[in-house]
Amino acid sequence: MNFRAFLIFVFVLLPNVCFADGINSGDTAWMLVSSVLVLFMTIPGLALFYGGMVRKKNILSLSMQAFATACIISLLWFFVGYSLCFTEGNAFLGDLTNIALNKLSINSLSDTIPESLFVMFQMTFAIIAPVIIVGAVVERVKFSALILFLSLWSILVYCPICHWVWGPDGWLDSLGVLDFAGGDVIHINAGIAGLVAAMVLGPRYNYKKDNMSPHNLIYAVIGGALLWIGWFGFNAGSAATAGKAAAMAMLVTQIATAAAGVTWMFIEWYIHKKPSLLGIISGCVAGLVAITPAAGFVDPVGGLFTGIFGSAGCYWGVTVLKRKLNIDDSLDCWGIHGIGGIIGAITTGIFACKSIGGTPGLLEGNFMQVPIQLVGVLSSIFYSGIVSYIILKVIDKMLGFRVALDDEQLGLDLSCHDEKLG
Repeated sequence: MNFRAFLIFVFVLLPNVCFADGINSGDTAWMLVSSVLVLFMTIPGLALFYGGMVRKKNILSLSMQAFATACIISLLWFFVGYSLCFTEGNAFLGDLTNIALNKLSINSLSDTIPESLFVMFQMTFAIIAPVIIVGAVVERVKFSALILFLSLWSILVYCPICHWVWGPDGWLDSLGVLDFAGGDVIHINAGIAGLVAAMVLGPRYNYKKDNMSPHNLIYAVIGGALLWIGWFGFNAGSAATAGKAAAMAMLVTQIATAAAGVTWMFIEWYIHKKPSLLGIISGCVAGLVAITPAAGFVDPVGGLFTGIFGSAGCYWGVTVLKRKLNIDDSLDCWGIHGIGGIIGAITTGIFACKSIGGTPGLLEGNFMQVPIQLVGVLSSIFYSGIVSYIILKVIDKMLGFRVALDDEQLGLDLSCHDEKLG
């Protein structure tokens, strides 16, 4: 190829390939990968992470809950979820003009990617949020009641908050709330729902006396590793392009996670004289949660401090606050996701850099960004908490939310699914 032919390829042919029909092939390829990574976080990521931390007699039931939720939420997202989140509607909720994706065609675009890919990417977010809640109620929840609750919660709680933050003319977005990849939408939302569900359901039988230790920490390690890897799709994928924003989001996610893991390890080492494997995994997940709202707005230094603060706050949440509340949040859904999401939302308001995400934070002189972030936090807590409680109480009256004591002692694998591991 001579130099003239090379110039024609670079400046004439290549742009036509990359932007055929308005689609950027690089952005599309990255978002395809990101969608797979985020789905990978739920199945098998969360299924293994949570599964390793329950007792052996309940691991299959937990995996069933994760897989069933992934299937059901996918269908709900197709029928009504996407339309409620991402059509114009009003400031609080989208409408049903795109019910069953009736307006979607192969030529529909969302910026530089096919709209079908945007639907798929956001579907993976809608899937993982309710599965996070499962961690608060494992080992004693009735399968039918749980599936009904998560389905209603997805429509009545997740969709409105998603629209507030990411939808067209959503009121929190219009207010200026920064939530890059789901601090409010996913983690605070699911965390408070998990806390309320654990309160309504009550603690596991004899949970303060019986041995509730994880039955297989290696499963939890594998699941935690899959979460860490998949989170790059979660955070860097939320840039929706394969450019500099995705690269920075990926870098700060790694820094925050590493800082959080080290922070938890040293706190535990100082207090208990020995660091634990479960502790460092928990710290890493806490860091991943905390950096989620901030990933597209902070620089590496902001990522470092977000990880440190997120880990320290979550450690306090699962070791001190949990005992004071006396609530059996079985796998620390609230302690990690709720508290981590709150800390991440606030630190976003502190460390946001105009040069990174276009909005300055407190340290750059924008003193109002932290109060704005608090509006997002409080509105998510109150709305999710109140509506989740109403849904839970109605289902409890209709079906009963908890399995019988004999079934709980036998284990949900056998009592609910007639299956047994080993």
